[in-house]
Amino acid sequence: MFSKSCEYGIKAIIYIATKSMDGERVKIGEVSTKINAPEAFTAKILTSLIKRDILESKTGRFGGFHIDSKKMNSIKVSDIVFALDGDTIYRGCGLGLDECNSNQPCPMHDKFVKIREELREMLETTSIFDLASGLKSGKTILMR
Repeated sequence: MFSKSCEYGIKAIIYIATKSMDGERVKIGEVSTKINAPEAFTAKILTSLIKRDILESKTGRFGGFHIDSKKMNSIKVSDIVFALDGDTIYRGCGLGLDECNSNQPCPMHDKFVKIREELREMLETTSIFDLASGLKSGKTILMR
């Protein structure tokens, strides 16, 4: 459903948020290890999220990645998805056709429209704080 970069980006933000809740900054190597992603690819993804003001970074000995705790409730999963994948998840055809609309629908069009709207709602109402809290409490995991 999401691109690989988006999957890694969401996982990275959740992990960084859990550390930020404790006032910690996280180095790139730790993030890539905890989300099981290549370090260079993770760095590229996180750079994109910094440019979108979703994530902060600081260089130096006490540097690393951090999310302002005051922003965690306002950063929605949809912000990360849009920053990394754009809005194609809300527009594309369920069967991958170049052209698909209500005038000339694919066999899955009507059902897929409903699913896309439910997905949009979930992504726009779920905050990073919500997801990080689940991970921090042990109710959810990032890796198996």
